[in-house]
Amino acid sequence: MRVGFIGLGSQGAPMARRIAAAGHPTTLWARRSETLAALADTGAAVAESPAALAAASDLVCLCVVGDADVTQVVEGAEGVLSGLTSGGIIAIHSTVHPDTCREIALLAAQQGVQIVDAPVSGGGQAAAEGRLLVMVGGETDAVDRCRPVFDSYAGRVEHLGALGAGQVAKLLNNLLFTANLATAASTFTLGKELGIDPQRLGAILSDGTANSFALSTIAPLGGSLEVLAAHADGLLRKDVGLIGDLATRAAAQRGPVVTVAEAALALMSALH
Repeated sequence: MRVGFIGLGSQGAPMARRIAAAGHPTTLWARRSETLAALADTGAAVAESPAALAAASDLVCLCVVGDADVTQVVEGAEGVLSGLTSGGIIAIHSTVHPDTCREIALLAAQQGVQIVDAPVSGGGQAAAEGRLLVMVGGETDAVDRCRPVFDSYAGRVEHLGALGAGQVAKLLNNLLFTANLATAASTFTLGKELGIDPQRLGAILSDGTANSFALSTIAPLGGSLEVLAAHADGLLRKDVGLIGDLATRAAAQRGPVVTVAEAALALMSALH
């Protein structure tokens, strides 16, 4: 399958590298030439526009930041849909609102293009090592066609249901991660007030039943959220807001997890 890849950031670049290494003919497009230069050794072709990339692809993978970025790259005179032919697929790896995927799918269906939402979890190192978790929503036939490409960078590919299901699962994942940051950081604060050295506490908790990915993220920093706040506050705030919107519209119980996640965001805001 010919693959086009847009969104060559810290996670997208190693994903694209593994796709090319797996033998899939790969085409890249990026706004910044330096991101393309870093992948020059992969042998991937470079397109002049998203439309040109799509014209050379059967599957276009998007790993841009948010909803507006996805819409901008897909739509418009030089967008992906203007170049992708009938039978093509767009895989949205970005973490966005499920409705964004559904709205694009309605537009894409007019020209025989299918949409799969396939947000990923694990980060750049996991992408480079081929062990990302891919949470997928979409029609079974489209997902099955994408699997060989997804398998090139994934440790697990989970088809969760109809279009949008992957996004809901990823947003729930990020919600719980954010909440875990609040409980972990407040544990370190309490520990310091009770006279326990943060570094030693981190080592102990990391080997105990309290361990979590959130804990392992901040334990080397003495339990501080400061570094994470500088890099991820905006993204986590976006995702907590999106899942909050879904819960409100579904009249679903938000529960303590949302309250605690919002506490984590408040802690990170205070650090700014």
